[in-house]
Amino acid sequence: MFRKIIKVIRRSLWWLFIAGVVVFGLPNLAARIYSSARTFTLENAPTSRVAIVFGAGLNRNGTPSVVLRDRIDTAIRLYENGQVDKLLMSGDNRFVNYNEPGAMFAYAVEQGIPEEDIVLDYAGRRTYDTCYRAQHIFGVTEAILVTQGYHLPRALVTCNSLGLTATGVSADIRRYRRSLYAFWIIREVPATSVALWEVWVSRPLPVLGDPEPIFINRPVEPIFQL
Repeated sequence: MFRKIIKVIRRSLWWLFIAGVVVFGLPNLAARIYSSARTFTLENAPTSRVAIVFGAGLNRNGTPSVVLRDRIDTAIRLYENGQVDKLLMSGDNRFVNYNEPGAMFAYAVEQGIPEEDIVLDYAGRRTYDTCYRAQHIFGVTEAILVTQGYHLPRALVTCNSLGLTATGVSADIRRYRRSLYAFWIIREVPATSVALWEVWVSRPLPVLGDPEPIFINRPVEPIFQL
């Protein structure tokens, strides 16, 4: 009897492992393969009118975290190299005392970026929201995504699947704590599966608003198309 119970447990664990690979492992692998040909270094990145910078948290004093600073610095390099014309900074601003786009803007201006070349998206709460709103609120049809390497596969799959033609540049300027980076990579596994479900199946609507096209001659597509 005891051996039968052990056998059933082993078989159940085996099927759980297979299910985990199918549900989480394969989507993550597919995203990495898809993004590999669309990821560039600063030196060989293609030109685009817009670079999208994803939020990545703030310090207690309201300044950008180390990870977020690296993303902004990478975007600044793209701008200074003439590879992009505008920086779309997207982050979370659900709370009065938490303003990612505002902090990103202040940091970029301190580094010498003209205010008129920075566009802020205050409702970029998630990667999906940022990609969706970039197209349907800000009229972006093509962009360079700026984020760390662990996040680029999900960001590229999400934006491109939503109809925004995107390439990516890694913002891994420095070495991060191993434990923290490992946590980010592990978190991306289920997050990527959720992202694929959203862009291919559920298509949720993020927080929307009136169109604010970055370039006036580029009309914003009607939001009811998705």
